[in-house]
Formats: sequence, structure tokens, C-alpha cells
Amino acid sequence: MFEGLSKKLGDVFDRLRGRGALSEADVDTALREVRVALLDADVALPVVRDFIDGVRAKAIGADVIRSVTPGQMVVKIVNDHLIEMLGGQASELDLVAVPPVVILMVGLQGSGKTTTTAKIAHRLTLGPQGMAAGAFGGSFKERKKVLMASLDVSRPAAQQQLAILGQQAGVATLPIVPFEMPLAITRRAIDEGRKGGYDVVMLDTAGRLSIDEQLMAEVAAVRDLAKPKETLLVADAMTGQDAVNTARAFNEKVGVTGIVLTRVDGDARGGAALSMRAVTGKPVKLIGVGEKLDALEQFYPDRIANRILGMGDIVSLVERAAETIEQEDAEKLAAKVRKGQFDLDDLRKQLQQLRKMGGMQGLLGMLPGAAQAKAAMAKNNLDEKLLKRQEAIIGSMTPKERRNPDIIHASRKKRIASGAGMQVQDVNKLLKQHAEMVKMMKRVNKLGEKGFMRSMGNMMPPGFPRG
Repeated sequence: MFEGLSKKLGDVFDRLRGRGALSEADVDTALREVRVALLDADVALPVVRDFIDGVRAKAIGADVIRSVTPGQMVVKIVNDHLIEMLGGQASELDLVAVPPVVILMVGLQGSGKTTTTAKIAHRLTLGPQGMAAGAFGGSFKERKKVLMASLDVSRPAAQQQLAILGQQAGVATLPIVPFEMPLAITRRAIDEGRKGGYDVVMLDTAGRLSIDEQLMAEVAAVRDLAKPKETLLVADAMTGQDAVNTARAFNEKVGVTGIVLTRVDGDARGGAALSMRAVTGKPVKLIGVGEKLDALEQFYPDRIANRILGMGDIVSLVERAAETIEQEDAEKLAAKVRKGQFDLDDLRKQLQQLRKMGGMQGLLGMLPGAAQAKAAMAKNNLDEKLLKRQEAIIGSMTPKERRNPDIIHASRKKRIASGAGMQVQDVNKLLKQHAEMVKMMKRVNKLGEKGFMRSMGNMMPPGFPRG
């Protein structure tokens, strides 16, 4: 989502880092470019103005001018202000109350409210054991029994949609009673929540194509009856400033406790995420990063700021790996690697794992220097299809060939290439890549990790740090 903004800010800061000393004029020039970059990203003008004023006051201070690396100091100041703009600290769901705890879901039609309701319910039923530490907040320590209810009686098949999502997520939904009105559904859901021993009742309210008094009156009436612990506004990040205006209106009329941004994985410019906390005073708590039920993440202001400024998000990368990698499989692979037995079946599993974690683009976005890495990928014509092509080549091999790549000679290569719809040279590239991986693993085993790193350091040019 922040790719365009990240690139523009990266260009600005690269020029700053290249200077030995910074004058006030240098800072002003850089901040003018930062201002333009934020406005291009659709950040609200008052937010941009406050941001630039805050950064400038610190960036022209004596601590920066006298710093050994003034360019880096300015980047740190911008990073700190970005974190502050985004809310400072991650804000978790508040589920501390006498059960059933009510979560009220509000938002406009088409924002992804019903799907987000199911995603949150799915996460709550998994509990902390079903996700990486901190991936959804520490507001609960055990799996929750969740009941979902659709109050949307105006949109055709809305209630059926939630019921289907409930089946997919393994979450109970309130039985549908034809022609029942929202307030009656609310009463029945809360009553069923008490009788059924549910920890959480999630109410998916109706939406409209735009804000109107009827919508707000209906949502306010449900709020007054249900007395929710959390009122979450679901907003589409792709709508930019419209999402900010929607958040302001719902907060004024209904009172929201937090915001869930959807379609963050799209090509939105990022202005909504950067503006919402400042405009509404309410935190972005969760972000939707895909269509699947598990594509929901907690919003961490510091991690997002780091990604915007090209510093990477290693913590989220590790958490994503922990969510998708089975401990038993990892231990088996580690044992095989120690014995130098990494075959093509193992390589295929690793390619599949890489795609589960978001593919090369998704992972690069979490690493420091993501913009440069993506540029290098583009220059070398590397894309997500490469992983699928490599999987197809391995899939075209026999089990015996995957276990023992040394037997793959000319005639076998032709057959494998034909079966995968590739060229023989594609098969050669994959086999060479695998052979180099095995060679490196054997070298690590022989020298030990520290010895291997020393040997790699000796291959670096003079002056390169050698741990």
C-alpha cells in the first residue's frame, strides 16, 4: 500500500544521507519534498501541515546540525513522527468484560464489513495458540466461543453470506428468521449469547453506499441496546480521503473505539491509514491484507513507519513465518540439512512455503531496503511466476529424480521440460540453483556457522565489516 510513498521518501532521504552536514535550507528543501510526497499519498492536508511543522522544529535543532550523521538523524525524527501520527503504540481489542462481550461492526456497504466480521471471529476462536505471538494482540489468553449475527436486512443475501462465512471459519451464526428487524435480531443474539455460554457476540450491521441519517439512526439504536465493548469501523483503504471522512462521520454520530482498514494489500496510496488516527483520534486496530479468513493482522504503527521509510519489518516477517511453518516440518528439514540431504522435494516444500508467506514481493516489503530489492527483481525479470514455474518443473519429475537429481541427464531434462511446459535451460537453472544450495549447506556443516561467516567475510572487499 505504501510503495509509492516509500519510494518518494526514500529518494529524499538518500540525498540527505549523502551530505556531510545539513543547513537549515537543506532541511527546508527536504521537508518540501516530504510534504509533496504525503499529499500525493492522499494524506489529509491538516495532518500533513502538523506533521511537517513538528518535524521541522526538531530537524533544525542543534542536536541534528552537530550530529555525526545529520541525515540519519533527520530520518529518525521523521520516523518518530510517523509512528506518532499512526497512533504511537499498537491498540488491541478490549475484550475484558462480563461475557458475552459485544463487538459492533459498522461501516459503509462494500467496505468488507461482513468478511472482516468473520475474520475477527475466526482469529478469536483460534486463540493465541493458533497464531504467532502478538499477531492479534494480547487482549485474550484463550480461545473464545464466538457467535456472529447479521443485522443487515436490506442487502439481498447479506445474512446468508455471513452464515456461509461462519461455516468456513468454524464459527456459530445466529439462525436467520425471515422479516426480523435489526433491533429484534440484536436482542435475540445477546440472549442466545448468554444462554449458549458465548464469550463474544459479533453484530454485523447494515451499510449504505453513502452516509445518511437513516443508517446512523439504525446503528445508534443498535449501539444503545447492545452496549458494545468495541465498536469497530471497517473502512476501505482504497477509497483514500473518503475513508477518512467516513471515519469522522461514524465517530461523531455513533462513537467508534477502533478502525479496521481493508484492502491494505491493494495499490492504495496509504493516505487513509496515515490520516485516520490524527483526524478521528481513534486507533487503527487491525488491517485486512487479503481475501482469505486468515488474512488479518494487528496494526503496529512502528512497524508500518519502518516499512514506509525502507527500514523493513523483520518482527512481522518472523511472526508470519511462525504462523505458516509447522515446527515438526522445520525440525525434519533442519535434520536433513545437517546431513547434507536437501533434495528437490525439500526445495519444492520451501517454494510452497515462500508463496504461503506472501511470495517474494510480500517478503521483500518487510526487509530493509525493500525498494532497492524490488528494483533489482524488476531489472532481472524476476517475478512471482518464477516460484510457480520452479514448482511445475519439480512436479514434472519422478519421485526418484526428485530424491536423486544426479540421475537427471539430457533425455530426462527434455521430458521434464516438456511436462512442465518449459525449456531445457529452465530445468538446468533449477538444478544448478539446487546444487549450489546443497554445496553451501555442506560448507556450513563443515566449517560451522561462525567459520562459514568468517570465510564469507574473507571473500568481501577490503574495508567490508567482518563480524
